[in-house]
Amino acid sequence: MGKLRSCLLLGSLMAFSLITKAQSDDDLRVKVIRGPYLQAASDHSITVRWRTNTATRSRVQYGATPDKADVTVNDSSLTTEHVLKLDGLQARTRYFYKIADFKTVLQGDSANYFYTLPVPGKEGMYRIGAFGDCGNNSVNQRSVKKAVLDYLGTNYMDAWILLGDNAYNSGTDAEFQTKFFNVYKDDLLKNYPLFPTPGNHDYNDNDFPGAVEQAQKTHQTAYYQNFTMPAKGESGGVASNTQAFYSFDLGNIHFLSLDSYGKEADEYRLYDTLGPQVQWVKRDLEANKNKQWVIAYWHHPPYTMGSHNSDNEDELVHIRENFIRILERYGVDLVLCGHSHDYERTRLMKGHYGMEATYSAATHNLSQSSGLYDGSDNSCPYVKDSSGQGTVYVLSGSAGKLGGTQPGYPHDAMQYANATDGGASMLEIQGNRLDLKWICADGKIRDHFTVMKEVNKHTVLRAKAKSKVTLTASFTGNYQWSEKGQTAKSIVVTPRAGTTEYTVQDKEGCLKDTFTVITTK
Repeated sequence: MGKLRSCLLLGSLMAFSLITKAQSDDDLRVKVIRGPYLQAASDHSITVRWRTNTATRSRVQYGATPDKADVTVNDSSLTTEHVLKLDGLQARTRYFYKIADFKTVLQGDSANYFYTLPVPGKEGMYRIGAFGDCGNNSVNQRSVKKAVLDYLGTNYMDAWILLGDNAYNSGTDAEFQTKFFNVYKDDLLKNYPLFPTPGNHDYNDNDFPGAVEQAQKTHQTAYYQNFTMPAKGESGGVASNTQAFYSFDLGNIHFLSLDSYGKEADEYRLYDTLGPQVQWVKRDLEANKNKQWVIAYWHHPPYTMGSHNSDNEDELVHIRENFIRILERYGVDLVLCGHSHDYERTRLMKGHYGMEATYSAATHNLSQSSGLYDGSDNSCPYVKDSSGQGTVYVLSGSAGKLGGTQPGYPHDAMQYANATDGGASMLEIQGNRLDLKWICADGKIRDHFTVMKEVNKHTVLRAKAKSKVTLTASFTGNYQWSEKGQTAKSIVVTPRAGTTEYTVQDKEGCLKDTFTVITTK
């Protein structure tokens, strides 16, 4: 019996030793605990970030196929925060990538890929998602994410933007991990370039007295540590030289990501028009007048009666009174915000800077249409003429947080509002046509609108007799030509001698181009 006990004891000790060694080996194994995620993208570069449980060296291998990741970028510094920039890439091209240390590939298969951004100024079909107030680890957050992915299907989303309050309640690193990175790590983060903006909760990650006020000045928060912004102008636009605000180009679209809660030079807010941020905004907009679409986004909305009230919150009031008139003067097409945990959308409007009671549809709306462009009554697209005036304001703050309204909800300026359903917005821009769709957690699109530019044209062409002439509609949609049976965007005609007029219009009766062709011998 004594020998048996000794054998059993020895066996137990050996088994315990093996288990302990296995656990020890597992503890020493390098693990990816955050990411990978894609930052500061451009038409020729992208930054790949990830975090490991222990300090290692950094490597990214990438190439045209999953099994041919034959280009390598290294950083020999020992770190847990891995930040590698890939440069010299081809525009709007798919790359597969692997993340590694100098010994082992940590992640990388056919699901690890990205597309670079298109060349600045180039037209195409582009999709950009907008997620506001998303990071609260809720069922709604996960359902909204799934609805967006289901909507995309096999289509690629060229980028996604954050509208602030990205991790609740305090924007700590731990909250970013559990409520943002862990939620999006297997899909959105590793495949689609991300361009964030901060909210007030992103400035609240310390608990000592005066912490928020200090963070507003120093920008020393988890938000700024966790993201890489193109502050040097590497993604287009004028260099801001600060992580707080920046701009970037995506094809024929110019974006500005602004900071509506932090301070510059220890005192200036977004609504302080003499401050560094607003002065940079003016320089950036002046330098990008040639961009077909200009979209600005930040956290605090100028118009809302959702969970926040734009008549009595200082940031909202001052932004509306002092700042948005600058954007309107430069013809900014769309403003996207969060903060209120609902969805609210105006018509194409201009010139309303006062309290809600001073809003007048007759005075401030440049279009009396719903903008739905779906064949329903009074639903033609918003058309911007050569002056470029008019802006649509969208509050899309229910990608995670949801609910809450003020008395008299919605704000009088709103064409549509919904505080019941969570959702995220999807921009789809093709040439001179912009569509925004609000995709809800249950997969339904409960609001959408269309804006067009440079349409309803009258063109005079001169051609030799009996020559062929190509006519192209100015709009993207459906086409009904005066030439019977023609339904394409472009048609070829052989005009008779003299002057011939051709027309093309959409089936909704909203748009019409006229072509006058004058033939000579």
